[in-house]
Amino acid sequence: MKISKKAIIIGTLSVFVLGIGALNSCKKDNLKGSDNITVAFQPTLSSYHIFHGTPGNMSPNPGFHLYNLATTLFTDYAEKQRLIKLPADSKLTKLDDGLPSFPDSTMIVKTFYYFNDARDSTKGKRMIETRLLIKSQGSWNLATYVWNSAQTEAYLQQSGSNTDVAWITATGQKMAISYHIPNIRECQTCHNSNNEIIPIGPKLRNMNMDVTVNGHTQNQLAYFQSLGIMSTFDPNGVQALPQAFDPKFSVTDQARAYLEINCAHCHSSTGFAKGTKLFMGYAVPFDQTDIEKRKDKMVEKVTKGEMPLLGTTIVHQEGLQLIKDYVATLK
Repeated sequence: MKISKKAIIIGTLSVFVLGIGALNSCKKDNLKGSDNITVAFQPTLSSYHIFHGTPGNMSPNPGFHLYNLATTLFTDYAEKQRLIKLPADSKLTKLDDGLPSFPDSTMIVKTFYYFNDARDSTKGKRMIETRLLIKSQGSWNLATYVWNSAQTEAYLQQSGSNTDVAWITATGQKMAISYHIPNIRECQTCHNSNNEIIPIGPKLRNMNMDVTVNGHTQNQLAYFQSLGIMSTFDPNGVQALPQAFDPKFSVTDQARAYLEINCAHCHSSTGFAKGTKLFMGYAVPFDQTDIEKRKDKMVEKVTKGEMPLLGTTIVHQEGLQLIKDYVATLK
């Protein structure tokens, strides 16, 4: 089944009527990450020696550590591999439940891909893009690398592009979309906090979860500590973000976690949509979110595919249903 592509209207006020024309305002922002570039990115991804062997196997080289998130950002149903590499003899340092302190030369790697047939991974995958975040001289720098059709190399791209992708889901549904690879300004917009570029996903509360490593289940933060890449603290003292779509959590907790990861990087007091006064962070007290007053408009915008404004081209049907279920509890 082919799903129609969502129109992305850059700089148009009407697509963002939840509050102000935030994308217009973000174009006026003086993003430090765009004006204070501290990294000259290599033209090819292989220059960073992230993977060993056949690139399509996505086998990370020593020093590149896999990490998982309790609740993840939706990107047109793409699968994602997340890696982090720290400079030698350095650690992630706990500040609070949010982003840790990252040492200079930290590299965060996220590769977006689709299984040809999610029912059988042996039928191969297609890697679409790999995004890098590199911290240097106290500033984060970002870049996108697009994989070639042979899946042997990915090349630096700043202009953005679209590519047709087709796959079969785990339930046997045939899907086809025009996948949007973001340009550099789109990346900077979502990663903007107080006009600085920052990571979005790897907050301590979103990594405070059990993972399976070499057949053993353990807390991910404790595992990082055992590797010597995270400072010593008790993970039990860190809030754990609920997992969206896990029925062991309430609908409210699932939905608030989903909104945190998919919306709060923009809809926060420091994001580019701060002017809307609609704040989606999980830790924001409900009476300070403005969700109650704008719940119907929020559902309408997500249903039409007008929100999120960037990062997707199709509606996340499961996410939409979760939001509807949540809104129904507010009536």
